[in-house]
Amino acid sequence: MHDLGFFRANLDSIAQRLAARGYSLDVAALRSLDQERRAALTSSETLKAERNAATMEIGKLKREGTDTTEHQKKVRETGERIAALDEQAKAVDERFRDALAGIPNLPHESVPVGQSADDNVEVRQEGTPLSFGFEPKAHWDLGPELGILDFDRAAKITGARFALYLGLGARLERALINFMLDTHLREHGYTEVLPPFLINSASLYGTGQLPKFAADLFKLEGTDYWLAPTAEVPVTNIYRDETLDADALPVKFCAYTPCFRSEAGSYGRDVRGIIRQHQFQKVELVKFVHPDKSYDELESLTHDAEDILRKLGLPFRTVVLCTGDMGFSSAKTYDIEVWLPGQNGYKEISSCSNFEAFQARRAGIRYRVGKKSEYLHTLNGSGLAVGRTWVAIVENYQQADGTIVIPEPLRPYLNAERITPERQLK
Repeated sequence: MHDLGFFRANLDSIAQRLAARGYSLDVAALRSLDQERRAALTSSETLKAERNAATMEIGKLKREGTDTTEHQKKVRETGERIAALDEQAKAVDERFRDALAGIPNLPHESVPVGQSADDNVEVRQEGTPLSFGFEPKAHWDLGPELGILDFDRAAKITGARFALYLGLGARLERALINFMLDTHLREHGYTEVLPPFLINSASLYGTGQLPKFAADLFKLEGTDYWLAPTAEVPVTNIYRDETLDADALPVKFCAYTPCFRSEAGSYGRDVRGIIRQHQFQKVELVKFVHPDKSYDELESLTHDAEDILRKLGLPFRTVVLCTGDMGFSSAKTYDIEVWLPGQNGYKEISSCSNFEAFQARRAGIRYRVGKKSEYLHTLNGSGLAVGRTWVAIVENYQQADGTIVIPEPLRPYLNAERITPERQLK
């Protein structure tokens, strides 16, 4: 959510900044609302002045012994008109706020201007994609051949875009979750939380998924409960409508959750394998920080997410998203993309974003400065998407004999060094 006063005072410059991200702001409609509000407030203030003068006159007349019945009737009528005008101004304010709820965040000045992912800018690349002495396979072939991944039975159980992990495939997923959480807790200073996986509408509004992206979510019929699309939502809302002490900042949480997304509008994209699923697991990093330090904190959060890939020996690159490719709530986002040899390209595995005060304003999250309070800044990023990390390991560590070497940091979690063919379900 944007600051109402700032938005009213800077409509033209805000429209220019939003145009850079492909959003057309209806300045005329918003200005008309503002004029309607100002007219109501001006009329109300004029009537209040008249009422005050009339009240003083009534006092004078009473002291002189004059009947003031008609004067008092007019004052009451004026009060009713004032109340109606104040209600009108309040209603216009609500309409303005409702309009703001659907307007994306303003891009930070450091974000490159562009229209699509083609205009994103690479900021670093680490690791060299491997050269295989054979034609590398994609995970959708390797998994079923090894008996660790079954798409057909998952479709029977539920439907398309679900996966059934088996044996070391399931254990690898669990090992990755524990490895990521342990790394972020022990080395990066995050506090682990395990939030509810069902969330209410207020939580989704606070982080910006509602009202605009309801079609991307799963809702439980007859309730105000939704399946969490990412741990960003419940973890950010831990402090909804609360004020933190400035000395407590930054607060750094990490959380594992399953994530549920309808993937509306994504049909035809990444239809094979487990790159784009309706259910997937993720470890999320969330920060509550002082506004003066939020961009330094974005750099460190991105580094923390990258560190998982460094430890696993997976080649990756980090790009800064251009204005036209940013998410609705973000002021600046880095995407981390891992190399997938079976698909001969990089694929996003984490988005690390600074939302500035956009989410905090929607969710009412402040920090205390003396006797005053201000909105803090929120950040989040995947640390990492577990399923896509699973894919990266299977594809990057595949061997000519069809087995998968397990990266050394994961071996204590699995008590194994290699994934060999599992007994197939019959």
